[in-house]
Amino acid sequence: MKHQEKVSPFSEKKIRLTNSFEDQKPGTSGLRKSTKKFCEKDYLESFIEAIFQTLPGIKGGTLVLGGDGRYGNERAIQIILKMGAAHGLKKIITTTKGILSTPAASNLIRSQNAIGGIILSASHNPGGANGDFGVKVNGANGGPAPESLTNEIYRYTKKLKEYKLLDVPDISITAKGKHFLSQMCVEVIDGVDDYIHLMQKLFDFESIKQLINDDFPVIFDAMNAVTGPYAHYLLEKLLEAPTGTVLNGSPLEDFGGIHPDPNLTYASDLAELLLEKKQYSFGAACDGDGDRNMILGKDCFVNPSDSLAVITANAHLIPGYSEGITGVARSMPTSSAVDVVAKELNIKCFETPTGWKFFGNLLDANEITICGEESFGTGSNHVREKDGLWAVLFWLQILSKRRLSVSEIMKEHWLKYGRHYYSRHDYEGIESKAANDLYNRLENLLTSLTGKPFAGSIVTVADNFEYTDPIDKSISSRQGLRILLEDKSRIIVRMSGTGTKGSTLRVYLERFVPKTGDLDQDPQLVLKQLIDDINSLAEIERRTGMNKPTVIT
Repeated sequence: MKHQEKVSPFSEKKIRLTNSFEDQKPGTSGLRKSTKKFCEKDYLESFIEAIFQTLPGIKGGTLVLGGDGRYGNERAIQIILKMGAAHGLKKIITTTKGILSTPAASNLIRSQNAIGGIILSASHNPGGANGDFGVKVNGANGGPAPESLTNEIYRYTKKLKEYKLLDVPDISITAKGKHFLSQMCVEVIDGVDDYIHLMQKLFDFESIKQLINDDFPVIFDAMNAVTGPYAHYLLEKLLEAPTGTVLNGSPLEDFGGIHPDPNLTYASDLAELLLEKKQYSFGAACDGDGDRNMILGKDCFVNPSDSLAVITANAHLIPGYSEGITGVARSMPTSSAVDVVAKELNIKCFETPTGWKFFGNLLDANEITICGEESFGTGSNHVREKDGLWAVLFWLQILSKRRLSVSEIMKEHWLKYGRHYYSRHDYEGIESKAANDLYNRLENLLTSLTGKPFAGSIVTVADNFEYTDPIDKSISSRQGLRILLEDKSRIIVRMSGTGTKGSTLRVYLERFVPKTGDLDQDPQLVLKQLIDDINSLAEIERRTGMNKPTVIT
C-alpha cells in the first residue's frame, strides 16, 4: 500500500460560467456527447456541479468513481476528485488508472455503502478524441439514478451559474494507495478484486475449469475495452484457459478503432471464428463499459432474448441461484421467450420500458431475481446493472453442468418451449427531423390498425406503450410503438437515445413458432412478412433514404 499523501492547504476556487448549460435530457441517468463537446471549457465541470448539488448525501459521503478507459477518462477523474473535495465528500473510491466496469462499480457502491457513483463511459459508443464520452450517475442502490434524481439534476443545469473545485495539482492513480485532498480521502483500489470475489460466490469455478480443460476451447473478445483486465484474470488465470483466450484485452483510449458494441456487425471477427471457421466451442464479447454481452457457440449465435430465457430456465444449475428465483423481468422490446419459461416455472414475469433503471425497483423489492434486455444486456440481483461477464460465466456454468454444446442447449430449449424468432433492425444516423416525422406519422396510423389484418394475422393491440411501476406506482408514458398480433407476433418501433450523431430508428420483430413447428429456419425469412409490412406502413426506405438497416441482430 502506497503511503498516505496530504495535499494542503485547502484552496477552493469558484468559476463563473459565461454560457448556460442545459444539455442533459430529463429522465436520463447520464450525459453522452462527443468527446470534443466534453473537452469544451467548463462543459464537464458544469454537469458534475449539477450532480454534486443534487445527489443526496454528498456532505460527508463516500462516492465511487471510475470509467472504461476511453479518451478523457483520467482527465475527468482528476477534475471530479477536486470538485468532490470542494463539495465536502468524505471519501472517493477510485481504481488504478481509473479502469472500472459498470457492473463492478455497482458492486462497489453496494459493498462500500456509498451514496452513489459516477461512471465515465459512453457505453458501446466509439471512443477516442473523435469519438464519444459520457458521464453516468448511479444511486445508492448501485443502479442507474432514478428519474426523480435525474430530473432534479436536469432542473439544476438550467439555473447553473458557477462551479467550484479544489485548486491543487493532480494526484497519481497509477497504483493502489490513499491520498488526501484537504479533508477528503482518495482511496485507489484494484478495480478487479471485489468483482472477482463476487463472481466466486455465485459460480462453481472448478466445474467451469474442468469444462474448459476437457477439450472445450473458448474465446472472449474484450474489444480493447474495460473487461480486458477482468477477463484475463477470470478466464486465463482462475479458470486456466490458455493464454490468448482473451482477444483485444488491453483497454485503449480509442478501443483500437473498434466499435465496442458486441453484436454480429461490430464483433464480426469473433463471429467468424465461431460461425464460419468453427474453431471454438464457445465465444463471447462485452462492450465498452462491460455491461453488455454477446454469446456464441460453434455455428450458433444466441439471440439476447433467447439468452435471457435460457438463463432463467437453467438458473437452478448455478450455485448462487440454486434455491430458486423469485421472478424475472424483460424490457418491452425484448422477445416474450422468457415469459413462456416464467409460466412453466410458476414465477412472476414483468414487462418494463427500455432502460435498466426500471428493473431497480423490482430488484430492490425482491420481486425479481433475473432480468434482461434484447440489447445484449442481462443481469440479476447480485448488482443493479446489467453484467456482461456475469452472463458469460452463467453460460459457461450451464455448459459445464449439462455437458451439451451451445447449439444443443438452444435446440432442446426450443423443443420444450417453442421458438420466438426474433430480430432487431437498426437504422443509424438518420437526420433527426426525418426520423421524428416518420415516428410521429406511424404513431398516428396506429389508432386505425386494431382489429384489422396485418402481416398475415389480426392486430389486437396498436399503441404507444405505457408502464406503471408496480412498486412506486410512477407512470412512464410513450415508451415505444407496439403492434401486437393475434398469432403472438409483435412489432415494436422505437427511437434510440444512445447515439450522438443523428437519430437511430430501431424496429423489433418477433414471430412465435410452437414446439411442433419448424424450429430450424433463418429468422430473417420467418420474419419477412413482418419486415416488409412494417417497412411499407412506416415508409422507412422512402423517409430515411436507407434501403437496408445499418445493423441487423
